[in-house]
Amino acid sequence: MDELEATNPMLSPIQLRKHLIEAGWTDRAIARAVARRDLAKVRWGAYVDAAAYDALDEAGRNGLRARAVVAQAGTPLVVSHTSALPFWGAPTWGLDLTDVHVTRPDRKAGRHEAGVQQHRGKLLPGDTVTRGGVIVSSPTRLGIEVTTSGRTEAALCVVNDLLHRGLTTSEELERRYRAIGEDATDPMDHWPHTLTANTVFMLCDARIESVGESRLFYLCWLFGLPMPIPQYEIRDRWGRLVARVDFAWPELGVYMEFDGKIKYTKLLRPGETITDVVLREKAREQQVCEITQWRPVRVDWNDLQHGAATADRINRVLHPPLLSA
Repeated sequence: MDELEATNPMLSPIQLRKHLIEAGWTDRAIARAVARRDLAKVRWGAYVDAAAYDALDEAGRNGLRARAVVAQAGTPLVVSHTSALPFWGAPTWGLDLTDVHVTRPDRKAGRHEAGVQQHRGKLLPGDTVTRGGVIVSSPTRLGIEVTTSGRTEAALCVVNDLLHRGLTTSEELERRYRAIGEDATDPMDHWPHTLTANTVFMLCDARIESVGESRLFYLCWLFGLPMPIPQYEIRDRWGRLVARVDFAWPELGVYMEFDGKIKYTKLLRPGETITDVVLREKAREQQVCEITQWRPVRVDWNDLQHGAATADRINRVLHPPLLSA
């Protein structure tokens, strides 16, 4: 588990008001520095270099606020739930990043105030790791926590990402999840949304590589379609690997690809444009169809916004109507 790069703007030094005052600043001087965009206000009483703050996306700013909350706290805290995601580079699609989420190691009752949601829960050995100078939930615990923080689809995107990058395993997730119910001092019913957790752990798959693929896999399950095989290898008659498609139903003679901008960017070779990649992908699709004689389905981000219609389109390819004699 590589440590975060020291140049990550989320790790920029946080200046607490009390320390600035001790160093001779006044509240008026701090306000002027914020107005000049020398400093940016992270939360009440905490500031950071404005350029670093501007370089962060919403997830990174939540992580920065989490560091400020820990620095200002009068008790040890673990950065957890959605606030731990940016420390692991995990996706935050579909999750609410308004509040900072922390867990109290002392297991005192959690509370919600000033944009901070405190959680209580028994922390076992291996549940926490130090990242970026703060203690955060380990990937295994985080995979469970995220099932309590949002919709099933969003949680599945996170868990698949953690699995795909080898930060945890399905076995580790299941073992830690079972420990919640087996521990009388940390009963499962204290962890809300256990139905979400059960669904996520049933569907999660380390082969799924992106948020778009996770959402497409979830769409198939949600609308009762046959579940496809992720990252299916296509080989020619000599057994040579020709392509790896995102999903396939070999028994139905259909394969499916998710088209996303990030996917095409990742496929760029030195000196190429997106157009070059698209043309190469079309040639690849033709080759796959010639080898397999399968029917292709392509889905993009916009299609995911119209789940029922997209599921119906996929189903019609999987089960084409019989032609009348």
